[in-house]
Amino acid sequence: MKHTYHIHGMTCNGCRSHVEGTLSKVEGVSQASVSLEKAEATIEMESHIPLEKFQEALKNDGGRYSIHKNGEHHHKHSEEKKEKQPKGKGTGTFYCPMHCEGDKTYDKHDDCPVCGMDLVEEQNLSISSIEQWTCPMHPEVIKDEAGACPICGMDLVPMQPDLSAEEKTYKKLSKKFWIAVAFTFPIFLMAMSEMINNNPLYNIMEQKYWNWIQFGLSIPVVFYATWMFFERAYKSIKTWNLNMFTLIGIGAGVAWLFSVFGLFFPDFFPSQFKTESGAVHVYFEAATVILTLVLLGQLLEARAHSKTNSAVKELLKLAPNKAVKIVNGEEVEVSIDKIELNDILKVKPGDKIPVDGAITEGETSIDESMITGEPIPVNKLVGDKVSSGTINGNQSFLMKAEKVGSDTLLSQIIHMVNEASRSRAPIQNLADKVSGYFVPVVVVISLITFTVWAIWGPEPAYVYALVNAIAVLIIACPCALGLATPMSVMVGVGKGAQNGVLIKNAEALEKMDKVNTLIVDKTGTITEGKPTVETVGTFNDDFSNNSILQYIVSLNSNSEHPLAEATVKYGREQNIKILKSNGFSAVTGKGVEGQVNGKKVALGNPEMMVHAKAEITSKMEKEAKTYQKQGKTVSFLAIDHNVCGYVVIADKIKSSSAKAIKELQDKGIAVIMLTGDNHDTAQAVASELNLADFKASMLPEDKLKEVEKLQNAGKVVAMAGDGINDAPALAKSDVGIAMGTGTDVAIESAMITLVKGDLHGIVKAQHLSHAVMKNIKQNLFFALIYNVLGIPLAAGVLFPFFGILLSPMIAALAMSFSSVSVIGNALRLRTIKI
Repeated sequence: MKHTYHIHGMTCNGCRSHVEGTLSKVEGVSQASVSLEKAEATIEMESHIPLEKFQEALKNDGGRYSIHKNGEHHHKHSEEKKEKQPKGKGTGTFYCPMHCEGDKTYDKHDDCPVCGMDLVEEQNLSISSIEQWTCPMHPEVIKDEAGACPICGMDLVPMQPDLSAEEKTYKKLSKKFWIAVAFTFPIFLMAMSEMINNNPLYNIMEQKYWNWIQFGLSIPVVFYATWMFFERAYKSIKTWNLNMFTLIGIGAGVAWLFSVFGLFFPDFFPSQFKTESGAVHVYFEAATVILTLVLLGQLLEARAHSKTNSAVKELLKLAPNKAVKIVNGEEVEVSIDKIELNDILKVKPGDKIPVDGAITEGETSIDESMITGEPIPVNKLVGDKVSSGTINGNQSFLMKAEKVGSDTLLSQIIHMVNEASRSRAPIQNLADKVSGYFVPVVVVISLITFTVWAIWGPEPAYVYALVNAIAVLIIACPCALGLATPMSVMVGVGKGAQNGVLIKNAEALEKMDKVNTLIVDKTGTITEGKPTVETVGTFNDDFSNNSILQYIVSLNSNSEHPLAEATVKYGREQNIKILKSNGFSAVTGKGVEGQVNGKKVALGNPEMMVHAKAEITSKMEKEAKTYQKQGKTVSFLAIDHNVCGYVVIADKIKSSSAKAIKELQDKGIAVIMLTGDNHDTAQAVASELNLADFKASMLPEDKLKEVEKLQNAGKVVAMAGDGINDAPALAKSDVGIAMGTGTDVAIESAMITLVKGDLHGIVKAQHLSHAVMKNIKQNLFFALIYNVLGIPLAAGVLFPFFGILLSPMIAALAMSFSSVSVIGNALRLRTIKI
């Protein structure tokens, strides 16, 4: 018997395997198979099992996933999700900074169910970020622009935006921290006064009464300010997701409970646990100071976390709130979310460009540095593309909206940065493996420490044993290990976005650092990808140059290829009349064919002429070579199987290409050019760029085979391209790099996208990947060496030789700052130059 059910709540492969395992354990299940893509579970059972039984199994497993009959749950859940969507900046999507469950996100601001850390809010563009106005007397009045209140007539005032989740977390932790300090400080003074000869406090009252005061002062610290640590510790043990809070909860909890028990039942303890006055030695100061210092660490982490995604916040600031729309010849100021496709907008000097589009009237210079990382303003004319968030120079212009909302370049960059920040680098697997055994091993070491000190330690042996066992628990920090990789990835990805290098996932960063071979396409990658017609020629006296051009333009009017667009544009400039054409088709890597004016026409390279059964004579070939040796492309025109003419197209080499290739070669990266163009043209370009290795007349499948050949030879291959014909090779390569000026298909197939679309972006990507991987390794080293040295030190290994012991309070201070130091090191990536 087999049934299929809908599963809700899965966002990663870890979720899928977890659900599959839980369902497989239900009594009576023969086999359970779960699909993440379909969000379905197929369950084979010996006899019918009620749905409620599966629901109960998932509920008992933590309640993060739910199972329903297919078709009954989607609508209901979407409504629930809509209602629960948190208000405030961002999208209401939260994720764990340690990526415990991969790229899984959560609907509400809470603790991570695995590591217990505060979830972080994803920053994103949203309508809620648009400025709105309200009446101070009637808050229910909300308008998109300033004016008077329709109820009382008062001037409307700007609405204060809700605090982000990060700011709320920081304010909450700050309040609790200062409360903890207020109650912990007097406890600390009382405890430290015991080190003073003839303690003046004991002249006021006996020590046992001071212990009671310490107990009273510790209650607000334990049960209010830091109670969340014990909640997280309990949850971690209950779900067996042992983490940093497990150790803190056990360590501080044992110290506090021991003190309370000693206070209420002093006669239970032997004399070595008691002071000269007969009172049991309590550790309220250790428990409260430990908890307060851990809280300080969380507070500093919350502040540091807000800086790790500062790049996204800076990008968000680029989005304007208002735009000027032309309606019936009049200028109307509208909210950004009111702009629709094909609207005509006016951009004034100094304004931010509201959406993606093309200039329809006027010319200007635009500062695109916030997206491309290049500081020099770019001149724009009619027909040129402009991007949202870039800043207009000192001239007004009109533009047509072509991409709005989430389709704009700025929105896509922010989305890509968020996605990449939550992805996991392969190097993180090392930290994950260590973290999986970390907490149980630390608990065992703590128990061994207690046993060794209790048996062989000096008197009072049990006191030494207890204090050192607690110090071991407190100093261990799996958190620093878990944060080492994701913090560097988040900051690095943001840094890349600010410099026009968009990273699709963390794996791309790691692989890019290992690349030793780079394959580059010619057209649109090395060259500008803006071909222009240089000349049109004829091989047949029956056809003039203009008639040859007429056939070429008429056929190419059906194509969107850059070379075709260049010929059509040239034909219009020459006032060529377009003839009727039909039966158009493109032959990949060769050219195009169709019927024009009743004649069979083919246009393309020599392979296309073979396809069209048209012969290229040696004379024709010789004439074409004179242009090809200059690095220009020659396309032949065949009419009714006879080669009748040609068109010469030039595509200028980008000014940055030569310098970028030289820099990459100096780093030991072999650069190979693969192009569909002919050998002579390819050789001319290669010679200009000092490229020793190139291959011409390459079809898409040839480029793919070349990537595979290099990979089989042990090379780590990056492929840079911008066309549909590059997509297979981009997908196959170890790191696919798409030019942002290229096609959507190429960009989708790539792991890295260069917004500006030149080879210097690859140099930036290589510098960035190297810096990020170096930073990750530093973080992992700091986290590992910290624990390797800290735990034995806390256990007291130096005591027999130097008499040195580590106080649990010092251990707590060290532990709190360990994760902060990892984040601080990751933040250094913000200052690197790429």
